[in-house]
Amino acid sequence: MPSLDVLLAFAVTTAIFAFIPGPAMLYAAARTMAGGRKAGLMAVFGIHLGAYAHIIAAAAGLSALFHAVPVAYTGVKLAGAAYLIWLGISLFRATDMREENGAVVKGGRRAFVESVTVEILNPKTAIFFLAFLPQFVDSTAGLPIWAQLAILGTVVNLIFTFADVVSVLLADVILARLKRSSGVQALVRKAGGTVLIGLGAHLALQKG
Repeated sequence: MPSLDVLLAFAVTTAIFAFIPGPAMLYAAARTMAGGRKAGLMAVFGIHLGAYAHIIAAAAGLSALFHAVPVAYTGVKLAGAAYLIWLGISLFRATDMREENGAVVKGGRRAFVESVTVEILNPKTAIFFLAFLPQFVDSTAGLPIWAQLAILGTVVNLIFTFADVVSVLLADVILARLKRSSGVQALVRKAGGTVLIGLGAHLALQKG
């Protein structure tokens, strides 16, 4: 593995990236606003698992295909953007958030499945791992490069997930202070939908 100095720089850099509000953090907060803390945490879990697809791809060198085939990158990006926008629109059309226990469980599972899909369809994550992880790989180390990439990617994913959990808990605290009326809930749900639509539009319009 890389030297202690390199690993320290890796940890500090990753933490900085993780706690700067980004799309994943905003997405998790939006799901919390729309469906409560459980939905937010399930969304974070979905993002976490979905990211492993990109880590495996980076370790196997598959993420380089996005650089070699720009059309593939654009296609996946637009698919992910369209999915985010569709999720945002669905929140506008959703009914009252005050559900029975069974519906809450179903909503949590739905948030998990949708979040896995969102993360897998986000080529920005693939590019991030491909660009970030190799900087901290030691070609002279005993571990093969693919193993180092897998380990470093897992550490990055765990740190980012921790930051996303913090955003969910903070969003939940803010929501708890709001009056639990149907009017306020509808407004909060629409705010969450607006965030998702905005994230989708940003992803679609962002270059590279």
